[in-house]
Amino acid sequence: MMGSSHALSGAAVWLAGSLALDQLADFHQTPLQLAVGTAICAGGALLPDLDLSGRVTTRQGGATVAHTFGVLTLFLAEVVEKFSLGVYRLTRLKHDPRRRNGHRTLTHTIVFNVGVGYGTLALCNAYGKWAVMGVLFFAFAMALRGLFERWAERAGWLIVTLAAAAAAFLVYERLPGDRGYPLLGMAVGVGGLIHLAGDMITRHGSPIFWPIPTGRRLWRNIGLPHSVALTAGDKTETVVLRIVFTTVAIFAGSLLVAPVLLDRFNISV
Repeated sequence: MMGSSHALSGAAVWLAGSLALDQLADFHQTPLQLAVGTAICAGGALLPDLDLSGRVTTRQGGATVAHTFGVLTLFLAEVVEKFSLGVYRLTRLKHDPRRRNGHRTLTHTIVFNVGVGYGTLALCNAYGKWAVMGVLFFAFAMALRGLFERWAERAGWLIVTLAAAAAAFLVYERLPGDRGYPLLGMAVGVGGLIHLAGDMITRHGSPIFWPIPTGRRLWRNIGLPHSVALTAGDKTETVVLRIVFTTVAIFAGSLLVAPVLLDRFNISV
């Protein structure tokens, strides 16, 4: 799937899940907490594609997330891609195909994305304020790239960076610690898992079960049969799915925020 589709799916799933928790488990969040969780999940849904590098010097190619901070993230994507390829080559079994790049390998596994979510949670718990602000900053920047891709391309990486930094600082000053911090790691991890689900409905699939062997392979891509799988970037994804994700996000978000607004303005229904 394309970057914008991944980001939209992250936002939609987070809001839909928050609505389910609100209705079924009586777990309420403030509008600010909802906005932060949605943005971080949308940003986290781009993170696995950091293994798709482009041309660092000319800033061409690469996934949406690789352009978040310009040449810096393009270089980081190159490092992640080469590291992922190294892990693939070191662990591949006889029947795993040979590869020349590391895209859709290590970062497209359940182990990696759960680990990133847990690592984010542990980092925020251990280092407090500065770790939380750092997570907010990076996640907000990725979310801006994914959810507002055309604007981000026109504005450039510097404006995206400044906007993410300002938002991270303002949010941190207002975000309660009892619920806001634990949700950061969960939002990042859930976003990554949603990314895997999105890739699994395309023809390529993802090696989600690594390092558990499936058959005689360690890096088997799991996905839908080609006869029903989507082609990344086709009309079904860029039109139909994006409309579905947007509708779900707006619907769930409206149901979550409406009671707060009605209560604030003393409006009874």
